[in-house]
Amino acid sequence: MDALPDWLTPLPDAETMRAIDRWAIDQQGVPGLDLMERAGAAVTRAVEVHCADGLVAVVCGKGNNGGDGLVVARQLREAGRQVTVVCVAPPEDFSGGARANLERLPGDAPVLLADGADAIAGAAVLVDALLGTGFAGEPHGPTATAIEALNASAAPVVAIDVPSGVDASTGVVLGHAVRAAVTVTFHAAKPGLWIRPGKAYAGEVHTTDIGIPRGAPSAAVIGLIATSVRECLPQRGAESTKFASGQVLVAGGSRGLVGAPRMAARASMRAGAGYVTVCIPRSLQDVVASAETPELMTRGVAEEDGALAPAAVAQVLQSIRSGGALALGPGLGRSDGAVAFARELARQADAPMVLDADGLNAHAGRLDDLAARSKATVLTPHAGELGRLLGLASKEIERERLRHVRAAAEQAHAVVVLKGDDTLIAAADGRVAVSQGASPALATAGTGDVLTGVIAALLAQGLDALTAACAGVWLHAEAGREAARRQGAVEGVIATDVIEALPGARGGDDA
Repeated sequence: MDALPDWLTPLPDAETMRAIDRWAIDQQGVPGLDLMERAGAAVTRAVEVHCADGLVAVVCGKGNNGGDGLVVARQLREAGRQVTVVCVAPPEDFSGGARANLERLPGDAPVLLADGADAIAGAAVLVDALLGTGFAGEPHGPTATAIEALNASAAPVVAIDVPSGVDASTGVVLGHAVRAAVTVTFHAAKPGLWIRPGKAYAGEVHTTDIGIPRGAPSAAVIGLIATSVRECLPQRGAESTKFASGQVLVAGGSRGLVGAPRMAARASMRAGAGYVTVCIPRSLQDVVASAETPELMTRGVAEEDGALAPAAVAQVLQSIRSGGALALGPGLGRSDGAVAFARELARQADAPMVLDADGLNAHAGRLDDLAARSKATVLTPHAGELGRLLGLASKEIERERLRHVRAAAEQAHAVVVLKGDDTLIAAADGRVAVSQGASPALATAGTGDVLTGVIAALLAQGLDALTAACAGVWLHAEAGREAARRQGAVEGVIATDVIEALPGARGGDDA
């Protein structure tokens, strides 16, 4: 497997993070208690910033996460704060760093959960020190009860490393999980803090250095898309021509659905493609050709009852220019003829391809068909479309987004973009990029077609599939934010606003 590109910030999973900790302690001679002390200090600062006054309740498990919590309790007490420590296990069950910090705790002894419910309910701020990055599965017993008590309180929660109940490696939540206002995580953020549903529990994520030396071995295969991906976006030079700048062919549209291919095509133009053509059912060509984009080339091809027909495949193949890219699916419809058209065109097209919308639906249960393609393939499903591709309900996809996007990428030998606030971009070799999201302006009809056009333009300009998908997702999200700034509110943004914001987003200032 290739290493992560430098524009992906590594997100180590639990196994990788354990290896990093062992390396620091065993090979670099960093005392484990020192790491715990620094981790606790970072959480202490977050507590003081988030809630400078009032009772603090630190709710501890018996492992290293609990040890971090005990450091927080000691440091806050030494600073004069009123702190109650609530534990889910008796003191004799603590060991290692947790036991050492329990013995160093000044003031009142910890109380067991059964006796500390009132302290949790009356606290001004809570610290979740129950479960760490090594946890996976469903919390049970006193730990589950403690999570329920934390969530029942009106006080904000500061979570240590990862909210208890969230799988740090995947973001999966089985049963109960703490809903944190802030999560302070150590050395590097974990995948589960950025992948839903875990992302929804993490609140603000603060990553802090706890003194692990530089050069720590990292086998991370998941990364967060950084702003530096902008440097991958192709630039036009003095020698550029409309053909050298990227040629995109959009195949789609049907009666009542002509807006989708138009938006995908216009987005390709705004993303830098120099020559864009739409192949549309013949009876609808005039509708597209008379639209507000005179630069757009159109070709009417064979149809059946207002939708593209299998006979159009040969005509579309003739229109795909050498070195160009294909965007297949926007507005295609789900008639039998359109489905057959999409399957056959995807099979025969000797060009990089973005498959979206009804182009994806045409391949429901047939992902293996795409594995035989010789050129790059990028799929851009939302959860419902990915569910249809894999034969699963959308709620199953949402429950384990990372697992299912990887499975689809491997099966299709493609890059799969699972859309959402935490858009995941999975390569067939197991690498995954995660979007930072935070672009609610994109929650409007047509923005998926915009993303299709953007990625197609980047493929046509020579980027490899993973880079094109990641750079396209970043540019799309940034354009959503830019469009919201221009409109004054995210609620007023429509897809065409996002298209027009693409050039400005490409050259915007770092956020």
